[in-house]
Amino acid sequence: MYLDEAITERILELCDQNGITPNKLAKLAGMPSGSLKSIFYGKSKNVGTRTILDICQALEISLFDFFNYEIFKDIYLEGGY
Repeated sequence: MYLDEAITERILELCDQNGITPNKLAKLAGMPSGSLKSIFYGKSKNVGTRTILDICQALEISLFDFFNYEIFKDIYLEGGY
């Protein structure tokens, strides 16, 4: 699995856990919904730490909580440059 796919999966999981849509998350994080859609549709191959931090802050979780997810324990995640 590619890292960008793992990040997308985690964001969608967090949206589901919090009962919000990705569009609502984008609004809470202060980013255009198109930015989040770029991540989901693979147009953004290198999701920045600032973007992930904004998402975490919107969800009131830490970066540790974001990455403390089974899929990130896979040492064979691939970058998708």
